[in-house]
Amino acid sequence: MHKIEPYYRWEKYYSAVRDEDSPFYGKEYEIMQYTNDIYGYYIHPYWDYIGSETIYIKILYANYQQKIVVIEMLGEWNDALNNDIMFFKRNVIDHLINKGINRFILIGENIMNFHGSDDSYYEEWFEDVEEGWIAAVNFREFVQDEWEKYNLDWYINFGGSLEIDNWRTMKPQVFCKRVDDMIVRRLGM
Repeated sequence: MHKIEPYYRWEKYYSAVRDEDSPFYGKEYEIMQYTNDIYGYYIHPYWDYIGSETIYIKILYANYQQKIVVIEMLGEWNDALNNDIMFFKRNVIDHLINKGINRFILIGENIMNFHGSDDSYYEEWFEDVEEGWIAAVNFREFVQDEWEKYNLDWYINFGGSLEIDNWRTMKPQVFCKRVDDMIVRRLGM
């Protein structure tokens, strides 16, 4: 797992550590020493800790005028044991909502598993975005199956056209526009 790095080619467009409105503003990374781990497996130091022992993130892009953010994720999303959604919602999402963000793109290629619990934080997040949405791109099929079992498809858009294998070849603005167009079509906004 230590070789899985967050996507870095968009740093010329956005950096969470240089963004005064980011929850990670001013953070410094110790790139010579791996200290964070998931189940005893060290992870790359550029992943950001959100309070959970099993899930880490990286804000790849935020545009406050367009009210949109792209967040890449790593680990095991475990609401049953660790209440990961609570940490994610309270420590990252609430901060971004307070800065005006109401459209969230989650990239989940590196989410290895999902263990659900109740949906109250998802419902709260969904209600908080009002005119916006939550989109999950490239999450594994078995994770999406688990989300459906817990009715998270009521709150998060995923699957189908949101499987975008070539997202890394796009500029962040183009990627965000593509996801936004898909969600607008889905929701009939």
